[in-house]
Amino acid sequence: MEPILTETMDNPNGEIGRVTRSKEEARKLYNRLSRWYGMLAGPFERKCRIQGLRKLRVEEKETVCEIGFGTGKGIQALARSVGSSGMVYGIDLSDGMLTVTLSRLRRLGLEKRVVLKRGDAAALPFGSNGIDTIFMSFTLELFDTPEIPIVLGECRRVLRKNGRICVVAMSKEQNPGLLARLYQWAHCKYPGLIDCRPIHVEDALKDAGFTILDAETVSLAGLPVGIVLAAKP
Repeated sequence: MEPILTETMDNPNGEIGRVTRSKEEARKLYNRLSRWYGMLAGPFERKCRIQGLRKLRVEEKETVCEIGFGTGKGIQALARSVGSSGMVYGIDLSDGMLTVTLSRLRRLGLEKRVVLKRGDAAALPFGSNGIDTIFMSFTLELFDTPEIPIVLGECRRVLRKNGRICVVAMSKEQNPGLLARLYQWAHCKYPGLIDCRPIHVEDALKDAGFTILDAETVSLAGLPVGIVLAAKP
């Protein structure tokens, strides 16, 4: 999904922008990018993804879901963490990403621990209270602003009591630095190339009824990224 922000370099602290691109357009874009996404964005996202997985501390035998699994690096790590007695579910909008990830899992011999689905996180294809942990890395900020609470509401529905969720996402700061301001300007100007926009990660989880367990903001090449661990009460 392609966010179109209303904010500019002169208004970097404005409201979170809307996503005007349709989900079908997003699916087609990520299908085209699927073969190259790991090389293009993988090195950029790797550090924060690993930090998020460390916070989540997935254990053997757990049932885990990754929303927006992309090319499967997170799914791969989660499948190893749950062991042969656990299960990992993955959901992504893109058919291409599903194909790439499934190929990766087969090469590594991990496919029996994973079930991949193509779908929309605004309507998760899982029953209520059945998932131990949920992981999202650079995914929540791709949803339109009114859909963010819907997605998190679905996460809360499928999680067991005391289930954990970790969200890694670009963070909307009150006083962004020059690079963050330039990024936001570039995002407004070229949304087809730069399709993430910063959001209020911790506030979104609180508003969805989660209890915050740990939260930090790290710098990723000068851009603020929130890594927030929360639990379902």
